[in-house]
Amino acid sequence: MKGELFALLMGVSLVLAACGGSDDTTTTETADPEKIYTQSCSRCHGGDLKGRGPAADLSAIGARLSVEDIEKVIAEGKKGMAPRLIEGAEAKAVAEWLGAKK
Repeated sequence: MKGELFALLMGVSLVLAACGGSDDTTTTETADPEKIYTQSCSRCHGGDLKGRGPAADLSAIGARLSVEDIEKVIAEGKKGMAPRLIEGAEAKAVAEWLGAKK
């Protein structure tokens, strides 16, 4: 029983780590949006921003959505995307970076 509980806790920990997270001490000036994207978003949206499976193609997202709209999608999620995978200054930095993709 203890082994099963330990395995469950380890699995949950790995899932939470893979889903990103935020550090409240990060500011948009110190946040590296490409690194944050790679750690928290590229698993679904791809390293080339083209999307994988049902995940949206973000390569020209700035031509379709404003930075504010991108921040809203990050905060609220959309379709199969979970909300708040990144938050605060990290979410803002990624939204600004993606907003420049046109």
